[in-house]
Amino acid sequence: MSTQIEATDINNQGHLLIGGVDSVTLANDYGTPLIAYDVSEIRQQIQHFKKIFDRAKVKHQISYASKAFATVAMYQLVKQEHIHCDVVSGGEMYTALKAGFPMDKISFHGNNKSRAELEFALEHKVGCIIVDNFHEIDLLQDLTRASQQPVNIMLRVTPGISAHTHEYVMTGQEDSKFGFDIKSGQAQEAMKKVLAAPFLNPIGIHCHIGSQIFSIDGFVLAAQKMMDLVLKWKKDFAFDVPIVNLGGGFGIQYTDDERPLQPEVFIQAIIDEMKSIAAKNEIDLPEIWIEPGRSIVGTAGVSLYTVGSHKNIPGVRNYVAVDGGMGDNIRPALYQAKYESVVANKMNEPANVTVSIAGKYCESGDMLAWNQKLPATQPGDLIALLDTGAYGYSMASNYNRNPRPAVVFCENGKSQLVVKRESLADITALDLSLNES
Repeated sequence: MSTQIEATDINNQGHLLIGGVDSVTLANDYGTPLIAYDVSEIRQQIQHFKKIFDRAKVKHQISYASKAFATVAMYQLVKQEHIHCDVVSGGEMYTALKAGFPMDKISFHGNNKSRAELEFALEHKVGCIIVDNFHEIDLLQDLTRASQQPVNIMLRVTPGISAHTHEYVMTGQEDSKFGFDIKSGQAQEAMKKVLAAPFLNPIGIHCHIGSQIFSIDGFVLAAQKMMDLVLKWKKDFAFDVPIVNLGGGFGIQYTDDERPLQPEVFIQAIIDEMKSIAAKNEIDLPEIWIEPGRSIVGTAGVSLYTVGSHKNIPGVRNYVAVDGGMGDNIRPALYQAKYESVVANKMNEPANVTVSIAGKYCESGDMLAWNQKLPATQPGDLIALLDTGAYGYSMASNYNRNPRPAVVFCENGKSQLVVKRESLADITALDLSLNES
């Protein structure tokens, strides 16, 4: 839900609506903390990406970066919208499989895939493995030779581009744990090895320059670097690269002072640059893939919390504590992510009190949002943290032995529980008792 809340998002009781469902009703029915998704917004964003490419009339593929939010219901939703998805672990692969997602539409990422994960991917015939390093090439050569099973792969390269984002989510610079470095010749050597491997079928190259990016410059540079490789490998290896995957990282609006570009601006810049280079060099334009994650689910999610204690330090700060925090949203503590909030049961009341929203976890850094202008709150009021659909539930933990929250999908005025709230018994389910002598 955008920070720019429309009048249609508020009902006649002054309550916030999520996918047409009263947020107070959601809290009463499912408890808090609760993550609620407006499913229509997810569908609309996927369709929006499709239309951009369709208008440009270029071969393309949209692959949902499922690390942003990966559950059985989410993979089923992606399946309904007829796009691909990428996974980064055996756990995400297994979840997609359990959801009935077509495995031939999955790309498997990761900088240290285990032998077991690669075996699982081969067994279930994933569509493409994004190869990240020489060790992985060797593993795949051994596995495919033993099984006599060919597999589609893309080489992930680091183009040497530092995107303007937080250092923890920069991935395209030369000094990165991901991918084959172009400048040092690693990417060239990797392609030589892959082309010589009998069961590895290279279908493209991949890069990802970072997350939450607001400028097109990095994407244009990445497109140039990738097309340079396309041209080089055509010359050096007589290999026509079928697919260029530019990854994701398109920024969304978290706070009122952020002004992200619309996805079509990023994508059109990529298309224009690649078309220009292809035409200039008289080669066919490779198929273009992108991997949006945050920009598909980020603004569709809202975290609902119940207000508990208050602490007022005169002349310093007003704290409002809620029943969740860093266990369901680590982003503010991890890399100072910022959010906007509202009091979901008091949407029509004046926001004339400045407060900071504290979580319940035993860490001073467990703060969800600072200096929020809200109506006066009392214990039992409902605070909604907006735009929490990406990397909230995915990074949730049981820190302090707190249960992870429930997740609901809301669409056309109806809600559906898609992830149950963990119980206290769930938290200890894998614990074993000490063998006492």
